[in-house]
Amino acid sequence: MPGPAPTVCPVFPEGFLRQARGEVRRKTASPLSVQRYQLARLLHEEPHVGHVEAGQRVGLSGCQVRRWRKRWATGDFSVADASGRGRKAFFP
Repeated sequence: MPGPAPTVCPVFPEGFLRQARGEVRRKTASPLSVQRYQLARLLHEEPHVGHVEAGQRVGLSGCQVRRWRKRWATGDFSVADASGRGRKAFFP
């Protein structure tokens, strides 16, 4: 049984979508960025697709789709990881 329909539907600028189309076709593109650009294109074409279904189509988890959807809805149209992620280096 699917969950509720997503409430956050980002509206992508044309420049970002153009960049996404080019990046997906590039042979030397990073696999992570290709997945994220594919997700952006999917959400542009089908804005009300569920998190889990969109994740299955592009190879991401439903939680990752929700996180990217929220980030893009705030206007941060990038596919790079946010700074500050991961474990910090510790030097005694």
